[in-house]
Amino acid sequence: MSVQERKQRERAERERLIVATARELAEQQGWDAVTTRRLAERIEYSQPVLYSHFRGKREIIGAVALQGASEMAAAMRAATAAADGPRARVTALARAYLAFAERHPAVYDALFQLDGGLAYAQEDTPEPLKDAFAALLECLSEVAGDGVRPELFTETFWACLHGLATLTRAGRLPPQDTERRTELLVDRLAML
Repeated sequence: MSVQERKQRERAERERLIVATARELAEQQGWDAVTTRRLAERIEYSQPVLYSHFRGKREIIGAVALQGASEMAAAMRAATAAADGPRARVTALARAYLAFAERHPAVYDALFQLDGGLAYAQEDTPEPLKDAFAALLECLSEVAGDGVRPELFTETFWACLHGLATLTRAGRLPPQDTERRTELLVDRLAML
């Protein structure tokens, strides 16, 4: 291995460590606790080293969001692959989405609440974000209905899931009714 290859590998490893540490800290204490000073202390590198990888917290949030989008897409695909029939697939998709949001609140915030400097629904949208939407679209396009653009139906269904996740987490909706809300969403919106 050349010196250049070793340096590139070490740089990539430092970036992974920064992102993993930021994510861990955010999941434990919230995003307000994530500062470059605290990250530098935790990973035992100087702040200038952090800034050589990320220009600031915003870019770190964006990196966590991209990682989270890939994980969310994988979770939704795994859930729908194990389901048989459109109704079971859509129900599995909704459950997987809501479970991801509940299990990873800081990642969910990085994806949908915080400014990570990422473009959404545009030409320059990063691939992991496009793929997460594609995971929704793959399942929901089969139930969009006649005369309805699958992308539009997917956006609407996704907005409902996001609302359920956000309102439940904020204590605005009682969590014990999550399953019933999921059933209503599938029954009424997807008409399955």
